[in-house]
Amino acid sequence: MKRGESRQELRVINPATRQVIAKLPTDRPPSVACKYTRARRAQPEWAAVSLSERLSVIARFRHLVESELEELAQLLTGEVGKPIRQSRNELNAFLGRIDFFIKQTAQTIQPETVWPEKGSGRKSSNLTERITHEPLGVIACISAWNYPWFVGGNVYLPALLAGNTVLYKPSEYATLSGMKMAELLHRAGVPQEVFIVLVGAGEVGVALIAQPIDGVFFTGSDATGQAIACALAGRFVKVQLELGGKDPVYICEDTDIAKSAASVADGAFYNTGQSCCSVERIYVHRRIHKHFVEAFVEQVRSYRIGDPSDEATYIGPLTREEQLDVLEDQVKDAKRRGATIKLGGHRMQGNYFAPTVLTSVSHVMKVMREESFGPIVGIMPVRNDDEAVKQMNDTEYGLTAGVYTPDRQRAENILRPVRSGSAYWNCCDRVSPRLPWGGVDHSGIGVTLSQYGIQTFTRPRAWHLKNGL
Repeated sequence: MKRGESRQELRVINPATRQVIAKLPTDRPPSVACKYTRARRAQPEWAAVSLSERLSVIARFRHLVESELEELAQLLTGEVGKPIRQSRNELNAFLGRIDFFIKQTAQTIQPETVWPEKGSGRKSSNLTERITHEPLGVIACISAWNYPWFVGGNVYLPALLAGNTVLYKPSEYATLSGMKMAELLHRAGVPQEVFIVLVGAGEVGVALIAQPIDGVFFTGSDATGQAIACALAGRFVKVQLELGGKDPVYICEDTDIAKSAASVADGAFYNTGQSCCSVERIYVHRRIHKHFVEAFVEQVRSYRIGDPSDEATYIGPLTREEQLDVLEDQVKDAKRRGATIKLGGHRMQGNYFAPTVLTSVSHVMKVMREESFGPIVGIMPVRNDDEAVKQMNDTEYGLTAGVYTPDRQRAENILRPVRSGSAYWNCCDRVSPRLPWGGVDHSGIGVTLSQYGIQTFTRPRAWHLKNGL
């Protein structure tokens, strides 16, 4: 059991103080099955609600989030340890995600007449071909704790707008925020049976995917994603898995060292490095390697570590206490294999790990191969662009990759052969609602966000309509 969970109770623990802040009854397989039945019965009626009314409901939800933003930010910081300013950032940006879905959903899933073609001169044709976008049905959303509003909203907002019902299992580390989402959605007009929260850890997720649901959307670790894929093998269920990353950045010799060091340091240590798209590997052209490392270390040294409720804090505690062991093991492995610790490299009191910068690293080390998900990064020199590409592709993951250079064409040439779902030029650790979000290889399958991420919650239906025999 995790997070102080028993079979009847989930204890929510503040990672900064390790104090219990809530005790919640957990779901069991019978209650999961009951909630599924409620969602299944409610789905046809919800799908029959006009899209304009569903859009109005989500607009009211947006207003409620905005009006209670500070309370929501404090709640998020209390249960996951995210620095308060970063919690506010997540919620403010979440409002923009809602705006995107409200603006784009109607035109994305509206029926399309594909024949007769516009301007074809066949207005008298007695055959019409149309495409409609039908809801999948009952969606299981198993969400993450590091950005619960982003990750959850990327799934349940377009799913609800498309006419699906949602069984939402927030991470056991962000359950209070998940329950608050449900409260606000229900207050906005989403029926109780249309969006249902399930409380608990892994065994609740297992019980959820055992139901005859129509789609599973999971965000989390590679290991859990593989377990879900295996559990659903042989079932004709739509599966999307947003998994981990070992995201690389390459610093070319012609870049502005100070500006690129500041940008990449923020990309590596924002949210205490607990992001699937956090920079976890840095490759620097050997001509500027020494100076870049110096600038990077000074930038990281300036980050304030402390109480996440303090406005000045940039680095907070790790949400999951067990991740401290992972980071400590990566540092020990790197040291044993010849790495140099330029900064940090050790646990601190409580759930804190000192921001860590390693040099003299190589790909035989865990820190350059396995997902860290914490405030640690390795920096490695490369001879040229070709070597940078080779090293960036030497991974099981493929979520994001970035290049820093003033030369856009050079950046695009470098990034083109790199296997990743997102490519960055002179930026990193960035997600846009207008662009598809997903990865390749062990970073998962399927996408959220963009128009593709709206249509993924529907199935296209073909209509052959002939007027007369």
